[in-house]
Amino acid sequence: MRILKVALCRRGQVKEYSYEEDGCKHRFYYDNDLFLCDSSSDVRVNFLLYEEQCPKGEITRFTWITPIRLTAQNVKKVMKARGRWKIENETFNTLKNQGYHFEHNYGHGYKHLAAILALLMFLAFMVDQIQERCCKTFRRLREGLRTRVKIWENLRGLFKVLRFSSMESLFRRMALLYDLKLE
Repeated sequence: MRILKVALCRRGQVKEYSYEEDGCKHRFYYDNDLFLCDSSSDVRVNFLLYEEQCPKGEITRFTWITPIRLTAQNVKKVMKARGRWKIENETFNTLKNQGYHFEHNYGHGYKHLAAILALLMFLAFMVDQIQERCCKTFRRLREGLRTRVKIWENLRGLFKVLRFSSMESLFRRMALLYDLKLE
């Protein structure tokens, strides 16, 4: 792969931009106005390959296809936008694998039931995020139980058999059941 990149860069087909920072080498290889694929000659894209080599020698690579025209001045910004993708990816991963069951198809029923159930799921996720950000008791409980799935399974079980005057008292009861110290 490296030989091909060097050859293409020397022929001017791929542009290269690099810099060093904090002992790491950052290299960008990019080209604009490429065919997306042979069968779609009318669809043009811009391609970016980013490599990071840190002092231990390990190379990390990421690639992007983007509609943004790439230049030496903006490839770093395009690469850093990966953080937004990472946040979105982690959020959907949480919704799918941490007890929210987002992968299920709730398409049964009449008049937008699937959309309503998806919105309720997002609302539950938002409330959980607020709890995690603002409620010290919830954060400690989460640290002790480690996974959201474990928290939600236990919350459902407690709700079925007991009444609670507040979320705080619910969280404290769950911590007591698991011998977790919240203070």
